[in-house]
Amino acid sequence: MSNQSMQLRVRPVRALADNYIWLIESPRAPSQVVVVDPGDAAPVIAELERRGASLAAILLTHHHPDHIAGVPALLALARVPVIGPADGRIPFLTRSLADAERLELGDLGLAFESLHVPGHTLTHLAFCGHGALFCGDTLFSAGCGRLFEGTALQMNASLNRLRGLPPDTRIYCGHEYTEANLRFALAVEPHNEAARHYRDSAATLCAKGLPTLPSQLSLEIRVNPFLRCGEAAVRRSAEWHAGRPLPDAAAVFGELRAWKDQFR
Repeated sequence: MSNQSMQLRVRPVRALADNYIWLIESPRAPSQVVVVDPGDAAPVIAELERRGASLAAILLTHHHPDHIAGVPALLALARVPVIGPADGRIPFLTRSLADAERLELGDLGLAFESLHVPGHTLTHLAFCGHGALFCGDTLFSAGCGRLFEGTALQMNASLNRLRGLPPDTRIYCGHEYTEANLRFALAVEPHNEAARHYRDSAATLCAKGLPTLPSQLSLEIRVNPFLRCGEAAVRRSAEWHAGRPLPDAAAVFGELRAWKDQFR
């Protein structure tokens, strides 16, 4: 079985208010794990101890503290590679990746491609491999990240790039925002039956304290308004909110993002 077709074993670790830290199990040595975006070391260390596992590498999608603050304490536990975007705000990197670089973690049986997806931050990376996408705060289930540094044009292009991945790609994002995002999605498309069904299933999971993630790209394409800016119903809603015609899908995205920023 090839690296890309082999399905990963990935465990969520809840952290802070609503973050997910992802633990990727090595297919060759299941007691070795790769940690994605450790904003807090304590729950990661507790999970490693509970499972009798050890840290093998750290992947970082962007520089925000809720994604990197746990790295120093984890490095005190084990001196492992720290891999992420070239960004001076991440001082402990051992390797930085540019767009479309292949990351081989050969001893672990893992390989990923780095995707530069600016918008939430200018240097944001996503890691794609084995049918999985670790996308930090660029793409959320039924939503997307705020534009802290990039432009609407950049973020729309980044999301379109992710939209072009295989539809069965599993989406591992950085926060449990699904229920709130679906409230907005249904404000944009109140007659979207897929979003209605997803709202109900997400509510059931959250009521039980279970993650709504990973999602799947095929589902996101049906329910996520930020991946649906070319759809007539989404455009009509964005133009209604803007009070004017919008010239293209990027303008629709920009209006949706501004609307979501104020949505309650």
